[in-house]
Amino acid sequence: MTTATLLIACDDKPGLVSTFAQFIAANGGNILDADQHTEDETGRFFMRLVFDTASFALDESATRAALDRLSSSIANTRFQLFMGGGLPKVALFCSKTAHCVYDLLMRHAMGDLPCEVALVVSNHEDLRSVAEHFGVPFEYVPVDRDNKQAAEDRHEQLLAAHGIGLVVLARYMQIVGPGFCDRWAGRCINIHHSFLPAFVGARPYHQAFERGVKVIGATAHYVTADLDQGPIIEQDIAHVGHHCSVKELTRLGRDVERQVLARAVRWHLERRIIIHGNRTVVFA
Repeated sequence: MTTATLLIACDDKPGLVSTFAQFIAANGGNILDADQHTEDETGRFFMRLVFDTASFALDESATRAALDRLSSSIANTRFQLFMGGGLPKVALFCSKTAHCVYDLLMRHAMGDLPCEVALVVSNHEDLRSVAEHFGVPFEYVPVDRDNKQAAEDRHEQLLAAHGIGLVVLARYMQIVGPGFCDRWAGRCINIHHSFLPAFVGARPYHQAFERGVKVIGATAHYVTADLDQGPIIEQDIAHVGHHCSVKELTRLGRDVERQVLARAVRWHLERRIIIHGNRTVVFA
């Protein structure tokens, strides 16, 4: 089945669901999935429509033009149309810690992620064997304080050469530059090993242990130039107690990290996310 996904954000008014549904039906499309949300505080309307395009009368260019005309009568409309084009290509950035990159590669191999994992990039050689095990090209790009711009330039060359549409920082322990953040806005996901905004920085599980926390967690978010402050996609927690050592907290935390990151990546690939300011609307 050939399908398209339409994400819509606009000012709320009566009849919006009918307007977009009728547009699809009038052009021979069949709606397969629909969800919508109105935010009372801002008066914004959000909608996700998935429709069968097997008998759809318009190609992608004509569909975009028609949606532009339709949107002209609706205040502050922003839409995203994903129509055909095959599976998106994903690059995984990692350092020395394996659990997130290994988990994503395993899920991809099992058919759980609708994408092509086309590249693994790392600032260390440690996880080359993991990428090779799954038959994914591995690129070693060393990074230090003196070559950050050169490394970022190399990253951009690799991403362009492989046609990458989504970058996932799967425990990549380097800060990416503001230029990279701007170019990949809404297309770069990070996993933060704490329940933001708590325990920002190094050794989060040691910090958690010292504070005697009762829950630990992880946060997946889009990357912005403001470190660890981008729109949050998904979070989760694990309950812990006084009996948990730093080693146990780390083990539990890794489980939460990989699950949270996998959900965030899948929702992005399934076109379930609308970025709204520094927040997200997730049709999960």
